[in-house]
Amino acid sequence: MALEPNPNSLDEEASSIEDVYNVNLVPSELFLKFRKEVEGLRVGLNLECGQFYNFQGNNDYQAKVILKPSSHDRKWKFMYEPLHGDIRLLSKKIPIANYLNLQVGIGHNFQCNTTGWKWKLSSCFGGDGVSQIRKKTSIGLLPGFDLRLGWRAEYVLPEIHGAMGTGEPIFDMNYGRLTASLDRVEAILTHTT
Repeated sequence: MALEPNPNSLDEEASSIEDVYNVNLVPSELFLKFRKEVEGLRVGLNLECGQFYNFQGNNDYQAKVILKPSSHDRKWKFMYEPLHGDIRLLSKKIPIANYLNLQVGIGHNFQCNTTGWKWKLSSCFGGDGVSQIRKKTSIGLLPGFDLRLGWRAEYVLPEIHGAMGTGEPIFDMNYGRLTASLDRVEAILTHTT
């Protein structure tokens, strides 16, 4: 579903609106998250279904137990995946620049009896030759029930150009491109006392 950059696309005339704009509202991941606040800690159970639209039986199901501080300035989170035998301690995303984050973690896999560490450099902007935005938007539907939508937009901005004396049109316009998708839907149930 990624928008492939085409150097000739700026000169080509779009044959229809579907060639310029594409919005996919079928999410590829579903999450059901249960949260409980206990003495300054948030305990959670995540039930995850990746690529649920795949009817060939290759669906990926996961369960995770999460423990992290309930304050907004939390610096860590603990995760346990019982189906894979993984246990991890992750840092929060540490801002390095305006739109660049670093996350580090250490973990152990009981099935393989291995211990290791990981790091991840991430940004909400990115893409290869195409501008991209990735965001999560939370919607509070009821007290204790939130919906979080993970969405992505890849775009090439419109361009107006022209020329005189070169055989090209005096005024021409490229309408740009937009590919947007709803990647994940999370239903979050929180119990507070």
